[in-house]
Amino acid sequence: MYKLLLCWRYLRTRYLAMVCIVSVMLGVATLIVVNSVMGGFSTKLKDRLHGLLSDIVIEERQAGTFDDPEGKMARIRSDPFLAERVEAMTAVHETFAMLIGEGAIPNTRPVHLIGIDPKSRALIGGFQEFLQSERNRADPARAFEPDDEAYRRYWNEQMLRDQERRKEEALEAMQAVQEPDPGLPPAPPPPVPSGPAKPLPEAPSWHDRPHVPHGAIVGYALSHYRRPAVDGQPPEEVCTLQRGESIVLTTVKGTKLTPVYDRFIVTDYVKTEMSEYDSNYIFVPLEHLQRIRGMEGRVTSIQIKLKDYREAKAVVERLQQLFEPVGLDVKTWEEKQGPLLAAISIEKGILNVLLFMIIAVAGFGILAIFTMIVVEKTRDIGILKALGASNGGVMKIFLAYGLLLGVVGAALGSVLGLVFTHNINEIEKFLGKVTGQGEIFNRSIYYFDRIPTDIQPMNVLLVNLGAIVVAVLFSVLPALRAAMLHPVRALRFE
Repeated sequence: MYKLLLCWRYLRTRYLAMVCIVSVMLGVATLIVVNSVMGGFSTKLKDRLHGLLSDIVIEERQAGTFDDPEGKMARIRSDPFLAERVEAMTAVHETFAMLIGEGAIPNTRPVHLIGIDPKSRALIGGFQEFLQSERNRADPARAFEPDDEAYRRYWNEQMLRDQERRKEEALEAMQAVQEPDPGLPPAPPPPVPSGPAKPLPEAPSWHDRPHVPHGAIVGYALSHYRRPAVDGQPPEEVCTLQRGESIVLTTVKGTKLTPVYDRFIVTDYVKTEMSEYDSNYIFVPLEHLQRIRGMEGRVTSIQIKLKDYREAKAVVERLQQLFEPVGLDVKTWEEKQGPLLAAISIEKGILNVLLFMIIAVAGFGILAIFTMIVVEKTRDIGILKALGASNGGVMKIFLAYGLLLGVVGAALGSVLGLVFTHNINEIEKFLGKVTGQGEIFNRSIYYFDRIPTDIQPMNVLLVNLGAIVVAVLFSVLPALRAAMLHPVRALRFE
C-alpha cells in the first residue's frame, strides 16, 4: 500500500514529472491523429479503387481486347461453383482518347475513355452512387440520355451555331461579289442579317426530337475547376462543360490505329472524389464505342462482383481454370493495385515508426527525471529500507511511478487526439483564417469536401500500450539503482 501512496505523492508534488506526462500525451495524440487521417485517406482510396475495378477483373493477357464477352459471361453463369458466388458481371471497353471541348471555356486534353453498359455497370458498384444527377442515380439505364434541360441547352447551342454560320456565309458571299461591268447596272448585294438575333425556336419534345449525339458522362474534375478563395470569399466551383454541351472525342480504330472521332453530348458527371479519375475518365455507351473503333463485340475486360469477397481466392482459381487456355488473365482488385496498396502500407508503417520516436523522447525524459529523483531521495530510500522495505519493494515504487506517468500521459493523449481528430476540419478552417492561407488542406487535389478520418479502436489501444510500455521500460534502470542502494550508505548520504 505504501508503494501506491508514495507514487501518488510524487506525481502530485514533482511538477517536473509533468514534462514527462506532456511528452507522452503529445506523442500519443500525434500518433492517433496521423493514423486516423492516413486511415481515412487509405480507406477512401481503397473504396474508390475497389468500386472502379470491382472484386475480380478478367483481362486479355497482352493488354488488348478479346471477343465474345457475352459467351464468356454465360459460361461463368453455367458453372455451378461460380453461379453460386457471382452476384453481377459487366463488360468494359477502355481506351485513350483526346477530348475537344466546345463549351464556354474550350479545352483539349487526353482522357481515359470507357465504354460501359450503365445498367449492368451499376450492379457492380462504384458508378451509380457517384453520378451527380438524381434522375440517373435512380435509373442508371438512362444515364446516357440527356434530360430536358440538357437537351434544351444542346438545341439552343445548335440553333446559335446555325445563325452564326448563315451570317458568315452571307458575309463571304458579299465579299466574293466582283466589281460590276460599267455597262451593266450594279447587282444588289446579298442580304446580310442585321439587328437583334431572332428568337430561337422552341426545342421539340422528347418524342419528336431529331438525332442527338450519344451521351457521355464526364469526370467532375474534368468539367469543373475550383477557383481559389479571394478577399475572404470561399472557393468557388466553376463549370466548364455544362450538361447539354457537345464535345468531340478522338481515338483510334483497328490495328492500323486510324484516327476516328465522334461528337457526344454531356449528360452527367461522375464524382468519385479522386482527382486521378475525376480529371481523366469519360464514360460512353459500350456498343457505340466498339462501333466507332471498328471492334464490334470486343472488350478489354469483364468485371465481376462477388456475393462474398472472402471467397475471391477460390473464385479466381476456378476462373483461371476456365480461361487459362484462351489467354485471359484473372486477378482480384487488390492484385491489380498491389504496388499502390503496398506503397501506402509501407508509408504508413514508416511514418508510425518515426512518430513513435516522440514517445521515445518522452521515455528518455522519464529516465533522466527518475535518475535525478533517486539521487535526491537517497536518504528517503535508506529510511524505507531501514524500516523493512525490500529491494523489490523499492524497485516497484519507481516502476509503478513510471507506469502511472505512462497511463496518465496516454489517457490525456488519447482524449486530445480523439478530440482533435473529430474536429480536424474546423481546426483546419481556423488555422487557415489565422494564417491567411484560406485552405491548408487543398480540396482541389482530391475534391474531398472534408478531410477524411478513420479512427480504429485497435490502433488507439496499441498506441496507448506502446506509450505505457516505453514509460515503464525507461524507468527500469533508475528503479534498479534505487533498489541496489545499501541502507547504511543511503542514510549517510547527507
